[in-house]
Parts: sequence; C-alpha cells; structure tokens
Amino acid sequence: MAGLKIFVSSTCYDLSVVRSQLRIFIQNLGHEPIMSDYNDILYDPRVHTHSSCVDEVAACDIVVLIVGSRFGGKSVPQALSKIDFDSLFKESKSTESLKAKENLSVTQLEILKAVESGIPVFTFIDNGVWHDHATYEKNKDKAIISDIEFPSIQKPETASFIFEFINFLRHRARGNSVFSFAKLQDIEEILRKQWSSLFQKLLQEQRNRAIEVRRIDNLTNQFEDLKTAILTSIGTSNEKEVARGVVRFRRLMDFIRGLSLRDMNFVLHGQHSWEDLLNYAGIVEIVDAEQLPDELRYHRRTPGPRARMFLIKEDRTFYEMRASSDFFHSMSLEWDAFMELPEETRGIIADALSEMRIGPGPLRYIREPFELMFDSWLHQERLISEDESEDGNA
Repeated sequence: MAGLKIFVSSTCYDLSVVRSQLRIFIQNLGHEPIMSDYNDILYDPRVHTHSSCVDEVAACDIVVLIVGSRFGGKSVPQALSKIDFDSLFKESKSTESLKAKENLSVTQLEILKAVESGIPVFTFIDNGVWHDHATYEKNKDKAIISDIEFPSIQKPETASFIFEFINFLRHRARGNSVFSFAKLQDIEEILRKQWSSLFQKLLQEQRNRAIEVRRIDNLTNQFEDLKTAILTSIGTSNEKEVARGVVRFRRLMDFIRGLSLRDMNFVLHGQHSWEDLLNYAGIVEIVDAEQLPDELRYHRRTPGPRARMFLIKEDRTFYEMRASSDFFHSMSLEWDAFMELPEETRGIIADALSEMRIGPGPLRYIREPFELMFDSWLHQERLISEDESEDGNA
C-alpha cells in the first residue's frame, strides 16, 4: 500500500537545507514527499507552473507549511482563479490577507487550496519570524508600522503579507495550530508526535464507530423484534390501542422494571393506585435532592450523590432516580392511565416492551442503607472543603 502523499510548501531558496532534510524524514516514515524542487509535481505544459502547484495540493493527504524569511513570487491570475475565495472568508476570523488577492504568493495559494479542500495543514514558523510577528501585532495599527524593519524578513515590503497570512492561519475556526521552530529537529519531533497521536485518535474513532454500528444494529433488531411481537400478539380489534400504548408507556415500563417487583401480575391484573405500586415495591420514603444540605446539592464533588430523587425501602436500602420530581409525577399519571386499559391490552404492551430494553432505566438500586451512604457523602464533601480551605490559607 502506498504511503501518504505529503506536500511540503515553502519558499525554496532560503529553506533549501530544511526542505532536503525534511524530505529524508518523510521518506524514512514510509510516506511520499511532494516537493517542487525535486520535480515531484507534474508541470502541465498547458498551464502556468503556479497552477500546477495548486492542482497538486488538492491530490495530497497532508500539507506541511514552513514559513521563513522570504515571501516568494506573487501568483499569476490563472492560479488565483483556482481558489474559491468566498468560502475561505468563512474559514478564519482574520482575512486581511485575502482582501488583496494580487499580493498572494504561490506558496500562500497552495495553503489556501489545502484549506479549501479540507486537507490538514501543519504550519511551522521560524522562531525569528514568530517573534517579529508578535512585534507586528502590537504595532500594526500605528502609523509607524510601515517604517519598522523586521530583522527576520528579507524584504521589508513583504512583512505585512507574511504576518497577515500567519494571522489567517492562527484564527481559523479549525486546524489553526501553529508551531515555531529553531532547527529541523523541532519540526521532526512535532510531526512525529502529531501524526502518531492523530493515527491513535483515528483508530479510537474507528473502534467507537464499530461499537456504534453494533449498537444501531442491535436497536434495529430490537425494533424488528418489537414489530414482530406486536403483529403476532394483537388482534384487529385493539391493534391501534396497543400500538399507542407501546409508544406511550415505554418509560413507565422501564421505571417499573427498575423496581424489580417480585411479581409482574400486580402490574397486569387488578386495579391499583400509584401508592399501591410504591407500597408493593417496598418503598416507604421519597427524598428529593432539593432536601439535601447545600454542600451536597450545589457542590457534589464526591462520588455521590448524582441522583435527583431517592426512593427508600423498608430496610433503608434505596433507589437513585436520575430524573426530576416532574418525571416522577409524570410516571404516576402514566400509571393511572395504564391501569385504565383492559388487562389483556396491558399484558400485550408489557410483553412487547420486554422485547426492547434500550439502555439503563431511570432507577439504580443501592444496597447500602441510605443514612450510611448519606453520612459518607457528607463526610467526604466536608473533608474536601477543609482541604481546599487549608490550600487557600497556605
């Protein structure tokens, strides 16, 4: 398999040594450097060489830009016509360098083509240029700016063109990383780390996508099973009622399953109130997170609690409910509506929904007594507050 095509963009005469060594570095990594001074670019005899350079960039995978002391030759109109400037004005908050197209160099056009094409650009700026750029930024709005000679820039009249293009790159909405360098080894070290980290991130994203695809496939299968369950278990007389119930009572069934009732017949048969359900589940007390001390409600730097409500059982173990009291109240209303359905319809809805469990429900059971866990949370929070207070007084 061929390596990446890496376009090296810079002026050639002042950076020839850096370019030649960088070429060896790229080849040693197994990639293909694309460099004008090594005849890697197809110079179509029908067009200007500047146009050929711009065309070549669009066919590459990565662009490495090196900014030195020279501005380079100004680009020709034919090459300028290959750039979509309207789209580039949306790419950066600093577009001063784009307003006078005739002042752009061919090197800058190569980078603009890469930005337009969505190709990653790794920018390296000579330390001297980088320091002079900082001076330019502090003084560019002053009348004296045109009289300042920057030691790092070979031709003073090109300084603003170079510095404003650096601003375009620095203020891009994305891909705006800029590195300074003093020697070639700085560039090599940064590229090695950046490309390795990028490769690692792409592998991680690929794994995550694979997991997501499996999850979507699983959900698809669950929906298909649900559809089959509904179609095979309902008759023509109540199919609409069942279909509506499957959609409406899914959250209620998730809540009920979280209670781990000893017998689902309580849900499917007879008429029971919401209070009857809570009593049957052994819940004797409900604590809203708003009732907790302020240090737990507002800080919560400890491992718990993160819940919004607590449903406490007779043995003082409890359920965490990561939903608001409004959700809890809505469940009580849904329960009343569910109880109004015929028992046969309730059974069909419950069976259908048991086929599609999607993710964790709203309840999490904690086997420790609530008071013990509560004291532990409170103790940890106070220890943290004391440590922070000691650090502040140190």
